[in-house]
Amino acid sequence: MLSRIKAIFSSGPSTAELLANGAVVLDVRTDKEYQTGHVEGSIHIPLQQLPKRINAVKKRRKPVITVCASGARSGRAAKLLRSHGVEAHNGGGWFKVDRLLQRR
Repeated sequence: MLSRIKAIFSSGPSTAELLANGAVVLDVRTDKEYQTGHVEGSIHIPLQQLPKRINAVKKRRKPVITVCASGARSGRAAKLLRSHGVEAHNGGGWFKVDRLLQRR
């Protein structure tokens, strides 16, 4: 039942599908948070710096999965990136994306 509800309200590919197709993981946590653990190979741009570094993200020409600690900051980052023409998806907590990658 839950999967049917998710399918109805889904607005795009799943995080796993995005990762399988080469999406970039963008971690928007603080430097200190990032140093405690992160998705291997992720890009680190703290949310406060993102407005000035959007062009660096755009140059990658790939979909972006934003992550943070819980999903709030990554949601704001995804919204900001989308407003600048970047295909961006909120991945939520970084550890969820990390687990998906480890299963592959």
